[in-house]
Amino acid sequence: MPSKEFKPLSTQSIKKVLGRIEFDQNGLVPVIVQQYNTGEVLMMAWMNDNAITNTLKTGSICYYSRSRNSLWRKGEQSGQTQKLKDFRFDCDGDTILLQVEQTGVACHTGRQNCFFNAVRGKKIPIIEEIKIQPRDLYRK
Repeated sequence: MPSKEFKPLSTQSIKKVLGRIEFDQNGLVPVIVQQYNTGEVLMMAWMNDNAITNTLKTGSICYYSRSRNSLWRKGEQSGQTQKLKDFRFDCDGDTILLQVEQTGVACHTGRQNCFFNAVRGKKIPIIEEIKIQPRDLYRK
């Protein structure tokens, strides 16, 4: 668990990070997002070099939306924000792990995390309750 607050990086330091990331053929890298103090996996998203740069400059999480073909800052419409605590990448540089301080829920369905479908034998139950109705999340 990270013990310090994240401090924004310089342009030179960000270039070093980007040089270690293996982007796919579309210029994207998968990102696993984890609540920093509990270890709960909240969501999976995508980043491109601009999203990484923006995140490392500000400490506020920015992703790349494949459906919108643009950057999006987590919580810009819903208010359910993520503050960067730690930025990590795996041994191959092809997956990022963000440890964040989540404000509110992480999932657009109003649940705490996006991993609420479970395989239980022949059944696939929903194992997490909705905390905020989706219609109430996006009124801003």
